[in-house]
Amino acid sequence: MRLMEECFRWYGPDDPVPLAHIRQAGATGIVSALHQIYDGSPWSDDQILAHKALIEAAGMRWSVVESIPVHNSIKLATADSARYIGWYKDTLRALARAGIATVCYNFMPVVDWTRTELMQPLANGGYALRFDAVDFAAYDLFALKRPHVEDSYSEEQILAARERFGRMDPAKIDRIERNLIAGLPATERQFNRASFLAALAEYDGMTADHLHANLARFLKEIVPVAEEVGIRLCIHPDDPAFSLYGLPRIVSTAADARRILATVESPANGLTFCTGSFGTRADNDLPAMIREFGPRIHFAHLRNVQREEDGSFYEADHLGGSSDIPAVILALMQEQKRRLEEGRTDWQIPLRPDHGHLLADDIGKEKINPGYSLIGRLKGLAEIRGVMQGIATAMTERF
Repeated sequence: MRLMEECFRWYGPDDPVPLAHIRQAGATGIVSALHQIYDGSPWSDDQILAHKALIEAAGMRWSVVESIPVHNSIKLATADSARYIGWYKDTLRALARAGIATVCYNFMPVVDWTRTELMQPLANGGYALRFDAVDFAAYDLFALKRPHVEDSYSEEQILAARERFGRMDPAKIDRIERNLIAGLPATERQFNRASFLAALAEYDGMTADHLHANLARFLKEIVPVAEEVGIRLCIHPDDPAFSLYGLPRIVSTAADARRILATVESPANGLTFCTGSFGTRADNDLPAMIREFGPRIHFAHLRNVQREEDGSFYEADHLGGSSDIPAVILALMQEQKRRLEEGRTDWQIPLRPDHGHLLADDIGKEKINPGYSLIGRLKGLAEIRGVMQGIATAMTERF
């Protein structure tokens, strides 16, 4: 049985993790983007080829684009969104000319992936990312104080948040605010409290159906272009997979994925299967989702979270936590086998280990991207590789 393609995320020449170290981790593919272009303008052939050349000079290939930012006007369907959709099409065509065929993107309004704590201590001395639901509610209710905020919480949640907020000192409130709204890797925008409230206000009254309609409009424009030039688009799920700040979330469940894939029936309209994002919900059966959506899964993020009863979670070991990652890997490899037997040329699914722990010599470094230090992701990739090799051995009956 064939293995999935082992990839690593790289944030470009300014990434504190150099390509040479990624190659030492055993990755053959790079997941990257032109992160300096975040305003929705098109990527030129020269810019794409220059970035690709850096990756190839290090002995790897640019396997997945993550991400071409979806401009806020597209999510809001404003009058100027047509210009940004046109530029998105231009970028897809340029990537196809460069031979890059897989594009991950997300449609989360205002915020990207969200954590309240970037340095949660672990029992082994390392650090993890954490989303504390009570800390989040305390900030939302009593620091941010967005309009009608009480409508998003139960009386029990408000009581717990008020008690927690009463014990927070200004330094903790400031740290939580920086973590929540000041910008994390791969985020398009950065905010202060006033500008964040203004950004939320743009979505006043928007329901999940409204946001899905705006996504559908976008997909109906770009999927035919992607199909024409041989690009596989794969939407990333919401992270976490539930509403924050009263904003709609439309890529959180199997029903959401089913609806999106049915919006434009094309192999070019696919999914990024992120086990950490979908895994924040106990009602998401990850292996079953892979079996259902497998033909349209074009990319996988493999990580794990430990869920808690109040909605909190932290990033666990890649093979620990609340989700059965070996079962996920088995389902993905079975999908690859099915594709090979079907004769698909795009049978191999690229994966990357997502959100590694901060470990060993990475602790205390002057510059790291939270969740994207080297050693934690290297450990995760090694564990994933071991599971894949074990499955391949068992499936070919070589014991």
